[in-house]
Amino acid sequence: MLSRLTAGGVEFGRSCFRLCVSPGASTRHLQQISKLSCGGRGVGVTLHTGAALLSAPVRCRGWKSPTLVQLAVPKQNGGRLAQLRQTTTSAGVAAPVPQQIPARAEKIVGSWLLVSAGMVFGAVAIGGLTRLTESGLSMVDWHLIKGMKPPRTQQEWEDYFKMYKETPQWKYQNREMTIQEFKFIFYMEWFHRMWGRTIGLAFFLPAAYFWRKGWISKAMKPRLAAYGSLLVFQGLLGWFMVKSGLEEPGDDIPRVSQYRLAAHLGSAFLLYVGLLWTGLLHVLPRQKFEMTTQMRQLSKYAHGTMSLVFFTALSGAFVAGLDAGLVYNSFPKFGDRWIPDDLFNFDPKWKNMFENHTTVQFNHRILGTTTAVAILSLWVWSRRLRLAPRASLALSCLAGMSVVQISLGIGTLLLYVPTWLASTHQMGSLTLLSFAVWLATELKKLPK
Repeated sequence: MLSRLTAGGVEFGRSCFRLCVSPGASTRHLQQISKLSCGGRGVGVTLHTGAALLSAPVRCRGWKSPTLVQLAVPKQNGGRLAQLRQTTTSAGVAAPVPQQIPARAEKIVGSWLLVSAGMVFGAVAIGGLTRLTESGLSMVDWHLIKGMKPPRTQQEWEDYFKMYKETPQWKYQNREMTIQEFKFIFYMEWFHRMWGRTIGLAFFLPAAYFWRKGWISKAMKPRLAAYGSLLVFQGLLGWFMVKSGLEEPGDDIPRVSQYRLAAHLGSAFLLYVGLLWTGLLHVLPRQKFEMTTQMRQLSKYAHGTMSLVFFTALSGAFVAGLDAGLVYNSFPKFGDRWIPDDLFNFDPKWKNMFENHTTVQFNHRILGTTTAVAILSLWVWSRRLRLAPRASLALSCLAGMSVVQISLGIGTLLLYVPTWLASTHQMGSLTLLSFAVWLATELKKLPK
């Protein structure tokens, strides 16, 4: 007879044991149980499900329709059975079979994450154009539902235009603006906000569906919750940024706070990186590499380069927030000097890093040049190593894009920041970061 043990659904006897497993358990899991208990020899597996289980002495908590697995263990394998008994009862409960998500489901979830990342990419592009066209301050209030409806009648447009006339931007910059011109900047900001709401729907609705179907692994659930929280925070932070531009400016130039702009852009970049990283890990098949010390160093260097790209892009937010690209429109010198003489005009000195137009542009130039050199050095170093084709392609794309991006930056500076080129430069930074993330995910697949 079987002697019952309080082991969360496991019974042990002298020559057999019974174990409850999840209905979704695969044949591979049963084979693993067989090898552990009986060494793979002479194992008899009997499955009982549904009503037959109701009269069985074994119960599993939390499973609506569990499966009873009975493994008969030959006497010569008693040692194996004792090992399994000790392993199972030491924790006080039998561990349930790990959740298995179908490969097709993983691909679907990964594709959804990549689509969400692409939509965040689009939001950054639209937001950049909104800032460059100085449209971000055209909507002076924020309502989640009410704000979705744009003005339709002439009277409604007059009312919105009247509210805009009370802002510092109209008082100090746009007093000659007509209502037709106002409609353009209004629709720019309105579309940016509607795009953000669309991202929310495209993220939360599928997330709830996939979660309910069991397609989200236990390890991924905290990440998904973090992405959702960051998405909500991003929307609130956007309005917090806009509010700073509706206050009376201290220098007669109405603009949003460069600190809030950097926080808004930085959180968007973090959300994009997270979605892209997780999506690529779900979609791309695993690649194996021959692990060496040099390959480990390459992986660390690639992750460091990705961080450098991120902080260089973040420094660009301060350049944009202060219009620092209009200070010195020459390259490589600052006017006729290699190092400008007004780098530390502000007191306290730390404020120069974030509020001095010259210092902010100087920092962005140095970071951009350093990033390009680091990426190209990484590419040259990798030529001596044997990379998988996809990792090699990612690194080559990263190196090529770094050349394109620094060229766009120099062109934007020399041409006095034209809107189309400045927007392309901003999108270039996110494209460069995308290639860096792709490379990092490829190298992460190296076996340890």
